[in-house]
Amino acid sequence: MEPDERLRHSSSFGAAAAAYAEHRPDYAHAAVRWALEAAPGLRVLDLGAGTGKLTATLVELGVEVVAVEPDPAMLAELRRALPDVRALPGSAEAIPLPAASVDAVLAGNAMHWFDMAVAGPEIARVLAPGGVLAGLWNVLDDGVDWVAGLARAGGGEAVGPRDTPAAWRAETAGMHLPRSGEPRFGTPEQEQFPHGQRRTADSLAETLATRAGMLVMPEGERAARLGRIRAYLAGRPETADGEFTLPMLTAVLRVRRL
Repeated sequence: MEPDERLRHSSSFGAAAAAYAEHRPDYAHAAVRWALEAAPGLRVLDLGAGTGKLTATLVELGVEVVAVEPDPAMLAELRRALPDVRALPGSAEAIPLPAASVDAVLAGNAMHWFDMAVAGPEIARVLAPGGVLAGLWNVLDDGVDWVAGLARAGGGEAVGPRDTPAAWRAETAGMHLPRSGEPRFGTPEQEQFPHGQRRTADSLAETLATRAGMLVMPEGERAARLGRIRAYLAGRPETADGEFTLPMLTAVLRVRRL
């Protein structure tokens, strides 16, 4: 993605902050625990925290968390939902924390937006020696037949290049972390953990509507794409009536600061 296009996508979420807060899923607790298990302590930065989906999971797990988010509307939603959490304006490229002040930096569905050439040294600066950097992504479990069909019906804007397990592994195999050959970080590790979200056909369509590719789409094209998604869900016995569980995986990419 070209820099201007990347910026347009990454800055699209604020206009849909309330919908993002309502419809996006949380993260599997086992995935967050795996991300943190190698950290030397429990001071955690949620970087690119959005509306606080990952922040809330970290709070539930009892760690000391500070959230940093660049978009004012997203940050406002986070502060509304989690008023007791320290939440600061800032970005991966300019983190408003002192050097060596956290034991782990986690990013939920955000690391692919970082300019790692700038963010890598900045993350290394705020991490204590031996600290952990981990990206977490909720991906659709396309090993389930109807989910694979949803991925086809949604198209690349609704179900993008990191939204299924095989695609996630390929897309994150070094692209979104500092290079392992650099002295700051070790060798990346990948892992996946079962997860799920209770949805209806309408709420699942609303969830997919909060993806960046959908948010930047012209309104008529977006409405048509959501119409195809709703028609697909209405035609599947698994999703046509009432609530169902959307099968997902929380996928984690983890690396340790040397």
